[in-house]
Amino acid sequence: MPMEAHVIEAMIKEAYPDARVVIEDLRGDGDHYSALVVSEAFRGKTRVQQHQMVYGALQGRMGGELHALALQTATPDAAPDWAKA
Repeated sequence: MPMEAHVIEAMIKEAYPDARVVIEDLRGDGDHYSALVVSEAFRGKTRVQQHQMVYGALQGRMGGELHALALQTATPDAAPDWAKA
């Protein structure tokens, strides 16, 4: 069963309360998403480490309930202008 975008967002925000999370359902099927996650917790981490942190917040659901996630991560100062609060 696919995951809903609000569930993905809630899981990430539970792990990183300061996170700004923008999720888009790429195909409208609830199975292929893109996500931008902006958090101070990513500071000093490599891109791979940042992505691992997000995957960890999803508690093993990648590849199962969540089939595909095109992930972009950033610290608040490096976030795209449109994603800054």
